[in-house]
Amino acid sequence: MYRFLLTPRWWGINVFAVLAIPLCLFMGSWQLSRFEDRVDTHQQQEDRSARAKTAAARPLADLLPVDTITSGRQASARGHYDTAHQLLVPGRTLKDRQGGQQGFYVLNLLRTDSGKALPVVRGWLPGDAGAKADTARVPAPPKGEVTVTGALQASENQGTDGVQAGGGLPQGQLGMISAASLVNIVPYEVYDAWITLTDAQAPLHAVPPAAAEGSGLDLKAFQNLGYTGEWFVFAGFVVFMWFRLFRRDAEAAKDAALGIVPEGDGKADGRGEAQGADQGEGQDEGRGDGQEEGRGARQDEAQGEALGEGQDEGRGEAARAGQA
Repeated sequence: MYRFLLTPRWWGINVFAVLAIPLCLFMGSWQLSRFEDRVDTHQQQEDRSARAKTAAARPLADLLPVDTITSGRQASARGHYDTAHQLLVPGRTLKDRQGGQQGFYVLNLLRTDSGKALPVVRGWLPGDAGAKADTARVPAPPKGEVTVTGALQASENQGTDGVQAGGGLPQGQLGMISAASLVNIVPYEVYDAWITLTDAQAPLHAVPPAAAEGSGLDLKAFQNLGYTGEWFVFAGFVVFMWFRLFRRDAEAAKDAALGIVPEGDGKADGRGEAQGADQGEGQDEGRGDGQEEGRGARQDEAQGEALGEGQDEGRGEAARAGQA
């Protein structure tokens, strides 16, 4: 009854199912592992951030380059601020218990003894970076040689929240905190990193450090979780369709073995028999009508010949009587 499984059609179905189901399960497990890795990394980053707040600051050179381990660590650097290049970073939101307010960062470059400059976010202010009333409240940076301490951060990129990479900002504003953006503004080298001060000068508010890229529970992490569900659903769909096709063909084979004709075939046979009967009756009627017409024509011809002969004989007798 299951010989249909040996047909070329079912060979193709079986091969597809055998390959598709393990593939879907593997891809679903891989996406789930990616999500779990992001959760573990996020937890580790939070633990490191909590320890970094109480840990002693380390020299900047010891923490470079910035990675997922050194991001958020307390770093210290010594130098003097470049007061001629104070920059405002617009469109930045500082989250608090009430939600979030729109404002701007105040950024200054610290010229270190190494010759490079370190971007330092001194704090955040609410308001518009293009309004004179809001920018007038920005305090001047300290003069002379200073030692700054703050959370180390990696350079921003186009995917960072709040970044304005399109350009077109007024002079004195910066859309993205990165060495690539600052190298076109200042005439000296810049570290590929920046720090946000732990203690901000009033009325500035301290900017909390952001989690390292790829270590937080962002949209990509939940996308991995969604892909996990999709792959497992695909595997279940393949199994469901295989059993559905198998059941249909098994029932058809069983009916054929019992001699049960499907309804569609029975109707077709009935229509064929009816058409054959109608055609036969039409042919019989045609033959009968033709035969009857033929007999009538022959009878008329016979009667006409008989009448003609009788008339000819009558005329001949009348003529002979006149001659006599």
